[in-house]
Amino acid sequence: MQEVILHSDEKLIQEIKADNMFAFDTLYKNYSKKLYKFAYSILKSQEESENIVQEVFLKLWESRNRIEKDSSVKSYLFSIAYNSTITVIRKKAKDTQFIEYLKSLQEVYEEPDLEYEYKELTEKLHDIVYQLPERQKEVYVLHQEMGLTYKDIAEKLHISVNTVENHMSRALKTIRCYMKDYSILSLLYLFLFI
Repeated sequence: MQEVILHSDEKLIQEIKADNMFAFDTLYKNYSKKLYKFAYSILKSQEESENIVQEVFLKLWESRNRIEKDSSVKSYLFSIAYNSTITVIRKKAKDTQFIEYLKSLQEVYEEPDLEYEYKELTEKLHDIVYQLPERQKEVYVLHQEMGLTYKDIAEKLHISVNTVENHMSRALKTIRCYMKDYSILSLLYLFLFI
């Protein structure tokens, strides 16, 4: 095995593109636990979360030669994890038993008015976003509502991609904190389709 001293994600990716398995293993060790925690926080399943981590690194290896030089490795890995997690949720959402399970998680005594809950939820989300600190709000709107990548936002606002990630992370943490009291069906709907 080739011994290489690697300090940054960028160097690791360069080595991975050159088929260096040691660099791949190092990147795996750096991110596998974080990716697992991310997937588990959404799926609440050890097996599915482990599968997500394996899928992320399989896709990374398969597409290693297509990774752009200046792209954020962390963003790339978590984007794959997010998309894979959403795919699992969408498959589950089609399963009647899963829908029944979601309903059982909330104590509902009458049929929820999902259209009303969705409207209320989107209004609440808008209010929360409006109250975010200015830079967090700007980053959130550019990414979530206008569809800009972190790299595009960084260039537009003249800040680093890492700073964009930090602002987005703080914005999402605040939003999750204020939205925690809503029913799980409403949150799942918002999560899947917004």
